[in-house]
Amino acid sequence: MKTQGEIEAAVCEGISRFEQEYMGRGPKDIHAHLLGDLLVVRLCGVLTAAEQHLVATLAPEKSRDLLKQVRTQLMETARAALEAMVQGITGTKVVSLHHDISTVTGEEVVLFTMVAPPLCREARRA
Repeated sequence: MKTQGEIEAAVCEGISRFEQEYMGRGPKDIHAHLLGDLLVVRLCGVLTAAEQHLVATLAPEKSRDLLKQVRTQLMETARAALEAMVQGITGTKVVSLHHDISTVTGEEVVLFTMVAPPLCREARRA
């Protein structure tokens, strides 16, 4: 059985690997937070050079909508793999996945809801 920190670290590693394989680059920073049956993953610095150029050259609302549409489609395509990865790490079935990205900050948030909180062992005290 893993500690909460070990679960969060493994999720960060898996999501980073996904970002590198699917998007061509990983995040500059990533944190996962397990809150009961919710797993929140916050990625910073995820926009590719092409996405940054798109955001800089088009009207803000047009670039935002276009970028969100593409990223949402990519997440939907990879949904099964992401859910399987989270289930493999947590040992708990994923019920749903929610996603959003900001073209202003380059921050991305992925939220997984699970059927129950994963079982965790207490971390050892030093």
